Parts: sequence; C-alpha cells; structure tokens
Amino acid sequence: MTTLNTAAERSAGRRITFFVALAVFAQESTWSFYDAQVPPLLREYLASTALVGLIMGMDNLLGIFVQPWMGNRSDNTRTRWGRRIPYLVVGMPVAALLFAALPLASSLPVLIAVIFAYALVANSFKPVTEALLPDFIRPERRSRAAAAVKIATSLTIIVSALISAFMIDSHPVLAFWVPSALMLVAVTVLVANIRDSDSPAYRAVEAEEARTAENAEHSEAAPASTSVWAVVADIARDRNRDRLLILVAILFFGGAWASVRALITPYGMEVLGLSRGDAGGLTLSSGVVFILVALPAALLSERIGRLRVMGLGMALFAVAMVVGTVFATPAGTLVMLGLTAVAAAGFMVNAAVILWNLAPSARVLGTYTGLYTVGYAGGSFLGPALVGALVDLTGWRFLLLDAALLAALAVAAVVPVELHRRRNPDAVAL
Repeated sequence: MTTLNTAAERSAGRRITFFVALAVFAQESTWSFYDAQVPPLLREYLASTALVGLIMGMDNLLGIFVQPWMGNRSDNTRTRWGRRIPYLVVGMPVAALLFAALPLASSLPVLIAVIFAYALVANSFKPVTEALLPDFIRPERRSRAAAAVKIATSLTIIVSALISAFMIDSHPVLAFWVPSALMLVAVTVLVANIRDSDSPAYRAVEAEEARTAENAEHSEAAPASTSVWAVVADIARDRNRDRLLILVAILFFGGAWASVRALITPYGMEVLGLSRGDAGGLTLSSGVVFILVALPAALLSERIGRLRVMGLGMALFAVAMVVGTVFATPAGTLVMLGLTAVAAAGFMVNAAVILWNLAPSARVLGTYTGLYTVGYAGGSFLGPALVGALVDLTGWRFLLLDAALLAALAVAAVVPVELHRRRNPDAVAL
C-alpha cells in the first residue's frame, strides 16, 4: 500500500509540476519578449539610452515591493478554489491584455502607462504561481520540481528569439499577441486542472488555524500575525541566523550572476576584440548547458544536500570567473560561461527551495517566495552597478574577478549555515 501511495504521490507531483511549469513558461515568455522588444518601442520616442534603461529597470524595482506583499496576500486568502488560483484567474488575463496593448500605444505617456500597468500586474502574480510548488510538492522533492520550472524559464529565451526573428519585422503588433495568447492558454489549462484548496499545504494551514482558534478560545490570546512585516521581523530577531544568511547569499549571488549577464557583451568587445553581434552571442551556449544540467543538479541535491550543492555552485561560479580571467580568449570565455551555467543550476534549483523548507509554517510559503524575489531582484538591481563601479576602477580586464568577489561573499554567507546544521543534526531538513 505504501508503494502504491508513493507512486500515486509522485505522479500527482509530476502533474502539478507540469502545470506550474506551463504557467511560468507562459508568464516568462512575455517577460523575455518584453526585455527584447520594449526597448525599441521606447527608442521611437526617447534618444537617451539612460532613460530607456531606467524605464526598463522599473519592473525589478516594482517586484521588490509588490511580490512579497502579494505572496503574503495569497497566504492569507481562503476560498473554495484555494489561496493562489483566484489571483491567477484575474491577474494572468489582465497582464496578457496589457502586454498585447504595448505595440498599440500611440504616444510616450500612453506607452509608459501601459508598461507600468503590465509590470505591476505581472509582478503581482509571479510569486503566487511559484508558491504553488511548495503547496503541493513534498519538501524532499522540491528541487527537481524547481528544476523543471527553471528549464521552462530558460526555454522562453529561445521562444522570444524565434518570435523576434520571424515576426517582429513583418508583424510588429501580432508578435506581441503570441506571448499574450500563450498566457491565456496557460491560465485556462491551469484553472481547469488545479484547485490549490486540495493541496497538502492548504489543508495543513486550515488545520493549524483551527488549532490556533481553539487555543485562542481557551486562552483569549490573539492568533499570531502573518503579515509581511511580522515574517521579516521573525527572521531578523531569530537567534538562528540561517534564514537571514540564505537571503544574504541570494542577494550577493544574484548580483554576481546579473552583473556577468549584463556586462558580458561590452566585456567581449573591450577585452576579447569581438564585434557587438559576436559578443552578444557568447551566452547562447551557456543557456543550452543550463537546460541540460538543471535536472541533474536537482537530483544531486536530493542525494548530497541542497545547501551543499548551492554552496558548491556558487564556489564554482567564482572559480569560473578566475578561469575566464586567466584564459581571456573567446574559447576560454565560452568555457567560463559553460561553467557558470552549471554553477547557476546548483544555485537556481535550490535557493528558493531552501527558503521554503526553512519556513516555520505552510501559512507563509507565498511570503517566503516573495522574499526570495526581493533578495534576487535586489542583487540583480545592485550587482551590475557595483561591478560596473569596480570596472571603472580596475578596467574591463578584471570584470570577471570583480564579479567573483560577489560570488565569494555569497559562499561566505552559506558556510556558517552549513556548519550550524552539521553541529545540529536535529535541524529542519533542507
């Protein structure tokens, strides 16, 4: 009977993972195409590259504030459909319509208004979708589910490139409608197949709230708050610094990863002597490598430990930066980028999962998803600026070593967590 139950549970887990990956794929398809094709729309009205970059960075800034709040809102929502699905039923179609309207904007103020509205709505349901994974998937199998979602995200870069190559010149409006249609199809499939009121996490929350209400009746004590600020305060005040250090590691590694991705094209031109096109194509092969290694990285994490694989991945990233600096040739840079893809897989499939597994209750899984985004988006926002400032001081030749410094700080943040967990065998399994 146990074997049958386990097999059924695994089948259900794969089914849920597929539907969540499909929803994330559709959402990220719009974001990938947004990054590729909204700048040309802005350049029709703006000559300043700095202004274009500022507007394009607005979505990251919005995400830092909106995502943890919306994740927390979904944590505290109770409906017969669950706590996540209602937000997706509303948010995904609205975002799809706003995205389809981008090429129809007739003036700069209208375009900026539509960009802001799309970024606001799309950021609002991003953590809600991702929080469905820990709602349904058992802690010990979350890394492979996260790997499937990250693979789906990586594939959107290819989809965006294909739409750009085959449609944007001849059908500039219709090209935006394709990702919008994908989002509408995905939310229809998701809603037809998932009610997160059936999830183990939702049932656990209902049971926990029933116990809390019963205890409050007898003790007249108010139930514990699950607001964003209460969750953040709990992490900050906890004498066990594991959760705080993991967030710090996410911040630093997010900065290291984003800085290399953002600055590799000028690095290729300045240091390797490549053309703009050739330098811009350096990362293509690493994207393929990431897709190939994401699932093996998840399986290895389940075997030897998520925290260990995450730490090894970040350390490998720093080593890869040194390799790229020593062998500063196009071939050496391709090897370096391939290593960074392997390193990023170790981080990407585990970072959010570790936070989920450290959450004190299923009541706050959405909030923790949002906090992961705050750390990663904050790093993505600050990392390129910090590394860019170091490049101004040290020159383009040492860009990779500057990024390695951030990765080394990320490794330094997780080492105390690993040591603490070795000394405390009764700690929560990651």
